[in-house]
Amino acid sequence: MERNKNNRKAAVQAAKKIIVKAGTRLLIDRQSIARLVSGIARLRQAGHQVLLVSSGAVGMGMEIANVTRRPAELAQKQALAALGQTRLMSIYSEEAAKHGFTVAQLLLTASDLRSRRRYLNVMNCINALWERGILPIANENDSVSIDELKFGDNDTLAGMLTSVAGADLTVLLTTIDGLRDRDSDGNLAERLPVVEKVTDRIKALAGGTDDSNLSIGGMDSKLRAAELATAAGAFLWIADGRDPDIFEKILSGTDTGTLFLPRSHRVSGRKRWLGFFSKVSGALIVDDGASQAVTTRGKSLLPSGIIAVKGEFRRGDAVEIITASNQKVIARGLVNFDAKDCLLLCGKHSEEVISIMGKEAETEAIHRDNLVLVEL
Repeated sequence: MERNKNNRKAAVQAAKKIIVKAGTRLLIDRQSIARLVSGIARLRQAGHQVLLVSSGAVGMGMEIANVTRRPAELAQKQALAALGQTRLMSIYSEEAAKHGFTVAQLLLTASDLRSRRRYLNVMNCINALWERGILPIANENDSVSIDELKFGDNDTLAGMLTSVAGADLTVLLTTIDGLRDRDSDGNLAERLPVVEKVTDRIKALAGGTDDSNLSIGGMDSKLRAAELATAAGAFLWIADGRDPDIFEKILSGTDTGTLFLPRSHRVSGRKRWLGFFSKVSGALIVDDGASQAVTTRGKSLLPSGIIAVKGEFRRGDAVEIITASNQKVIARGLVNFDAKDCLLLCGKHSEEVISIMGKEAETEAIHRDNLVLVEL
């Protein structure tokens, strides 16, 4: 119990930057939005920079249009999102003004984070807003998003923005009091106060908690967000947003909800982009020696360890590094050669690489500085 309390206190005390996500079921009326903004104001007063990921645009549009079921048709969902987003932001703006701060809207699609340039633009925008004391409110751009550009749900968006913003803590406010264990019959049992790692067993605890009549997502998506946030070196806290005192409890480190611990130290922003957002164009299949050099000895990937090449890619593209023995992805990196040159250089040592490509050529297929490991 004492260890859990210490973990919670550490999560908050170390959190200069906090991502808060609130789902549609918590944004049912103006009073609930006002309570959320008041809680965020409390976090800001305690010295934390906060970014809010807000659902509710489609739900607000449904209320305005007197629609009772979330439509399946993309165009209808887009229309409701466009209708509801204006009113939602208006309410946020009015409620924030009562606490002496202003809000700004960020509407994003997945493609905004896949491009390194646009990723940096989003990151710089968030930092500029924080410098001005403004609360950024992010949402998926539902009015224009299509399937291949969607994050899937705002839990995932919150996990991704944890990495983009370099946040220390992500709080997912929901309508349950945390992740629960299951008994031998599969029934929900005790709440898990702390999760050290999202394992297969932990994933199996997630039941079907979504309600397609109003919103998307459930515990499955929250565990996915936990994987993203903790792999980026941040804490993630699933908490009951129906509790009017939830932010005070979070600030005091109270044993409430479920806290997920960081899986690794925080990596650089560039490597976070490479690990989570870059679009993979191909793969390099490597032998066990190269796999060990990359994963355990912190070395660059040399052409001598490459067995095969998959896909069509150009110099500077992101590719996966896959072990030939078990076909596992062990890393992702920016490659120094086109696919056709990688094929030519498979198994070649450094002096052979220079002989083939010229004395100005790099001798690494992927330099360590452009490589990030994938946690298995």
